[in-house]
Amino acid sequence: MGFVEIENAGKRMFEQFPTIKRMAKRAYQIAGYATSKEKFSSEGNVVRVSPDDGYEYFYGYYDKSPWDATDRYMIVLKVRQAYQSVAPKAPGIVGVIDARKENRFIKIGVSHSWNVQQGCMAQWIGPDFKSRIIYNDFRDGKYCSVIFNLRTRREEKVLPLPVYDVARDGSFALSLDFSRLHRMRPGYGYSNLPDTTKGQLCPDTPCIWKLDLETGEITELFKYTELAAFEPDESMEGAEHKVNHLMISPNGKRFMVLHRWFQKGRKHTRLVTVNVNKTEIYNLSDDVFVSHCYWKNDDEILSFLRKKETGNHYYLMKDRTREYKMYWPKLNTDGHCSYSPDKRYVITDTYPDRKRLASVYLCTEKGSPAGLIERIARVHAPFRYDNDCRCDLHPRWNRAGTAVCIDSVHEGKRGLYVISLEDKIK
Repeated sequence: MGFVEIENAGKRMFEQFPTIKRMAKRAYQIAGYATSKEKFSSEGNVVRVSPDDGYEYFYGYYDKSPWDATDRYMIVLKVRQAYQSVAPKAPGIVGVIDARKENRFIKIGVSHSWNVQQGCMAQWIGPDFKSRIIYNDFRDGKYCSVIFNLRTRREEKVLPLPVYDVARDGSFALSLDFSRLHRMRPGYGYSNLPDTTKGQLCPDTPCIWKLDLETGEITELFKYTELAAFEPDESMEGAEHKVNHLMISPNGKRFMVLHRWFQKGRKHTRLVTVNVNKTEIYNLSDDVFVSHCYWKNDDEILSFLRKKETGNHYYLMKDRTREYKMYWPKLNTDGHCSYSPDKRYVITDTYPDRKRLASVYLCTEKGSPAGLIERIARVHAPFRYDNDCRCDLHPRWNRAGTAVCIDSVHEGKRGLYVISLEDKIK
């Protein structure tokens, strides 16, 4: 049994006891780091682009690109510190880095609703992906989203819901229950408002909404009870439910959602896909464990998940079918995967290992029986950034497909770094 298998067995053993799990993990990593001969800050062509001015800088999640369509501007969130709280009360400064002017930071706004994993969900609005940015905020006692026009350097409008994902044509966004998410999954929701559903295992209240970005019209899509009523099983009995990770298909017609429930401390996750008009709901993967996902195209989804027959691996699944293919069997550790713009490559990462080193991998579907992998970078993760306040790398492609960027703390603070792939892409 290798180290990955040992670590995964330990995670399962302590799944019902999170405090013990964290203590065991910390002791394991302290021992691993102390005995490791590999002690370095970074390895590979990792170049910092965010300022070195005492602040922390990061972007957020892996399924969105901080780059505009020209690869000149990169969205970034600037904060005082991001290692003591998963969703700090202190505001964060939303801005862009100008690559053509020595990575100068340009402030565009302030967010009062952000977290250490996904920032304030700042993202470029299509279809041009270069003129407007949307980000989440908290104003007048309510969560909202703000559209900023970079060309005019003015705020265009404030919308009545925070966004999670935006359709590529810029017509609508999807939102979820950020307060319940914050309580049940620290680091992914917002702390401004209390969770009004606390104490309710499966609330009969909305959990997913559609937001029209032009009119501000809100359409309720799903309640927790509706998701639980879809193909229920015995593990849902007496379980507490939540939703997370909404991702809209490239053509804007369908979206995926991770439906999770906790029964006696044990987590069960399934990947559900559905049309935006709430038709053709499909249970795509339901073998207890589903983690990070990405739409390859309108019909295929790549995800790190579990298949009962073959275990935890990366699988490319065809939507609304039982067809799937396993890739990179030796890369059997969870990561944040995404396809290059031309779909020829996949970038993914790992969490810090027992030596506190996290890796970035460049992968292809072609070559060998199940694709090829190449490690292109490794960075050190200080113990200060761990557990819920950890800094995941979240590798993200630029628009040209010639570089990726990561959030990293290997220099002591969160920073935004770029890894060029021009010598790797053929």
